[in-house]
Amino acid sequence: MIAVIGATGNVGRALVHRLVAADSPVRALTRDPERAGLPAQAETVRFQLDDPATLFTGVTRLFVYAHATDPGLLDTARRAGVRHVVLLSSGIIKDSSDDETHPIHIVHATAEQHIRDSGLAWTFLRPNAFAANAFQWAPQIRTGSTVRGVFANGRTAPIHEDDIAAVAERVLLDDGHEGLAHRLTGPESVSNGEQIAAIGQALGRPLDFVEVPPDQAGPELFPHVPPHMLAGLLKVFAATVDVPPEITTTVERLTGTPARTFATWAEDHVDDFR
Repeated sequence: MIAVIGATGNVGRALVHRLVAADSPVRALTRDPERAGLPAQAETVRFQLDDPATLFTGVTRLFVYAHATDPGLLDTARRAGVRHVVLLSSGIIKDSSDDETHPIHIVHATAEQHIRDSGLAWTFLRPNAFAANAFQWAPQIRTGSTVRGVFANGRTAPIHEDDIAAVAERVLLDDGHEGLAHRLTGPESVSNGEQIAAIGQALGRPLDFVEVPPDQAGPELFPHVPPHMLAGLLKVFAATVDVPPEITTTVERLTGTPARTFATWAEDHVDDFR
């Protein structure tokens, strides 16, 4: 059996659906099973460490995200019989990094090291920009045709969350990925302004991107970013302006299907912007 921690997140939910479709036994671990809305074929269990038997009995492989990773959790999983852990890490982790003090780097590098030290076999998934980051603009798009944001020419290769889940599915179900770190991106370079245009195209109405100076960007533009992380995040964004992003073919290589474009992601999520 495979356990998925964070089963109601963007990637976790897509992964649970994929494992159910593949007829693979899956235990979905979430803080609120009653509101999870996951497929009935998945065993949905409350994620609480005071009952490790309920969490991990019968589980041999585990999918987890960085903020839920700590030595106690990993030791509990190992003693219950888990043998392989797949971590949703971050593309900010590289073989050599110039910004190891960045909060996002610290969180994911720490999680990776905990897993290396756990005695479990491991695989790390390191996606760069998520297409789902575009949800930050949804409140503005629902109420008008002008979107305020930073760095209109900031370029990324946004990846569809279901493409990350497709890679996770293969890594969890197939052998040969132990000890590997897979870097994941979408298939093409897209600027922030082009993302807004693609969402407008999916909606059938034009949208305008109005660039806001980064020193004027506050919580209203980044409501889900902890204040102490915003300056570092803006620094990362600034480094993407007019810079070609990393583009990998990992999704196609591991799944046999090319990664989906941002325009496809926008069409898949058009109702989230209405």
